[in-house]
Amino acid sequence: MIEIDASFGEGGGQILRSALALSVITGEAMRLTNIRARRPQPGMKPQHLKAVEAAARIGAARVEGATPGSQTLRFEPTGLQGGKYAFDIGTAGAVSLLLQTVTLPLCFADGPSRLTLTGGTHVPWSPCYHYLQWQWLPCLAAAGYHVECSLERAGFYPRGGGLLHANIVPSRHLVPLSIAGRGRLLRIRGLSGVGRLDRSIAERQRGQAVERLRELGAPLEIEVADVPAASPGTFIVLQAEFEGGRCCAFALGARHKPAEKVADEAVDELRADIKAGGAIDAWLADQLLLPLAFVPGRSELSVCRISRHLRTNAELLGYFLPVRVEIDGETDQPGKVRLQGVGAPKPA
Repeated sequence: MIEIDASFGEGGGQILRSALALSVITGEAMRLTNIRARRPQPGMKPQHLKAVEAAARIGAARVEGATPGSQTLRFEPTGLQGGKYAFDIGTAGAVSLLLQTVTLPLCFADGPSRLTLTGGTHVPWSPCYHYLQWQWLPCLAAAGYHVECSLERAGFYPRGGGLLHANIVPSRHLVPLSIAGRGRLLRIRGLSGVGRLDRSIAERQRGQAVERLRELGAPLEIEVADVPAASPGTFIVLQAEFEGGRCCAFALGARHKPAEKVADEAVDELRADIKAGGAIDAWLADQLLLPLAFVPGRSELSVCRISRHLRTNAELLGYFLPVRVEIDGETDQPGKVRLQGVGAPKPA
């Protein structure tokens, strides 16, 4: 039984989700204490309990302590099982975070899996669907993972109700990633979208983004789209493509929030990343750490900003795997990440 005090590092729900994934993959039982201890409302909320439920189902786990507000969880997986799964968060909780909890384990299952996830696809404090599609999934594919996602309808805060599908094929031949130098800026692409709102809002978001990005001198390809949605909402996602890397930023609309402000938030983040000089953004580095831990060999990432989430995931890996993670750089500053992976687990 691995004992983990989950108040270390950034002390949030990420520790729970990452630990669940690692427990299912390695088959190691664990006991978490002080879950989300550093949050204003400590303990597990509905979206965290759904992650526990999902991990327990794919890992045939025995669970104790999975109740609202609980800060302690005992989790004992007995076997990883691929197959068809459907999970409904029931709120606007982020389906992307739930997806990332179960996707990596299912990449090492005994057969393919099909996921249907319902909840928030474009909600605060989590990667939106298009970020996953543009950033996370291509990097997984480059490392040899086989995951495909599709969006049936978007789910915005506060209602949620988005619907996402994922197909996962077991991954046996993995290769390290080297994203160490970004080179010159090739283009900036983007998508300004609305769901169940007037298209002119998306046009205004696009216009503001184009106006502020034009001076960078790179080709701009920002599209406007109406997306099927369970409730009204808007978003804009922007991606800077370099010769050797990609940085992505997005922002979400909200009631009484001008379209121009939505665009400004995404542009400000993207321009900060371009100025920082890294080959990938902070969020992607954090999201790649666990998948790269199971890739044999040495991976290297040049990061625009070393985040606390990245350091937290690096520390958590040490509880489950003999993985070497080197992080060169100060928190919230550009840096390098080097990781010596242990290789994929052997099929059960």
